[in-house]
Amino acid sequence: MSIPANAREFRLASRPDGQPKPENFDLATVPVPTPGAGEVLVRNQYLSVDPYMRGRMRDVKSYSPPYVVGEALTGGAVGEVVASGVDGIAVGDTVAHQLGWREYALVDAKGAEKVDLAAGVPLSAYLGVFGMPGLTAYVGLTRTTQVKEGDVVFVSGAAGAVGSIAGQIARLRGAHVIGSAGSAEKVKYLKDELGFHEAFNYRDGNVTDLLEAAAPNGIDVYFDNVGGDHLEAAINSFNVNGRAALCGSISGYNNEIPEPGPRNLGKLVALRVRLEGFLVLDHFDLLGEFRAEVGPWIRDGKVKYSETVVDGFENTAQAFIDMLGGANTGKMLVKI
Repeated sequence: MSIPANAREFRLASRPDGQPKPENFDLATVPVPTPGAGEVLVRNQYLSVDPYMRGRMRDVKSYSPPYVVGEALTGGAVGEVVASGVDGIAVGDTVAHQLGWREYALVDAKGAEKVDLAAGVPLSAYLGVFGMPGLTAYVGLTRTTQVKEGDVVFVSGAAGAVGSIAGQIARLRGAHVIGSAGSAEKVKYLKDELGFHEAFNYRDGNVTDLLEAAAPNGIDVYFDNVGGDHLEAAINSFNVNGRAALCGSISGYNNEIPEPGPRNLGKLVALRVRLEGFLVLDHFDLLGEFRAEVGPWIRDGKVKYSETVVDGFENTAQAFIDMLGGANTGKMLVKI
């Protein structure tokens, strides 16, 4: 395939106020760069849109610098190398990197991970179950909360890219797993397809009541993707020495004024509960261990996953907006 002179990229046109809108994004046409020494040019094939990107659209100090208005956005992507100035990465190789939101990406060799297509895992999975979301689930369970056989584990946002994998890993390690999701169809998916022992639709009532019904003997571990009322419900249901992996709080990502925190933090003292936030960025030393353990489960069908794939690069911004609204089951991806 010949390399075009120009290609498209999405830029942040303005910072969203609440729920992002299409006008917050600008689709621009730019020249395709030529790689120099230590660089590769990648024709992106799949792009990832993720909840954390919403936080980077705010001009606030955080663990990752905010996106700059007028500049191209970034995020996970996988694609084919079409030109290379790097020894060890050849034209035709496939790499994963963090310069998504564009059709062609000029990637420094240090930021390009060669993808082993012979591993028997589909290319798109390197942005989901076999990539950062899968590793996030693994870290939260194995390092942050140290899930053990017999634990009762509650996963919020359990039909999403991280939660769906977290629940299955916990089950395969011998835990009793409960999940929450936002529709009856997603609850059915959790129980019938992914093997969750219990699941509930958080729109059906008060989350504390729903969780207590699903876990009458309490929970030992909470994997938090939602925050808000889900975190408060988990605190109400914790057993002594409970542990929580605080991964995300999507319920508040579009709020310009933060909601009040859980009203029951006092219970943490008597129950000796540990709440620990974590970032997958700090735990890439577990990537090999994660892939060695979970890879065979994926290939054998013991870990199942869903992808919501949106066709067409021009639909990237809308896919991101829809993902924040819960339109996806499993990983939300854009196929170029």
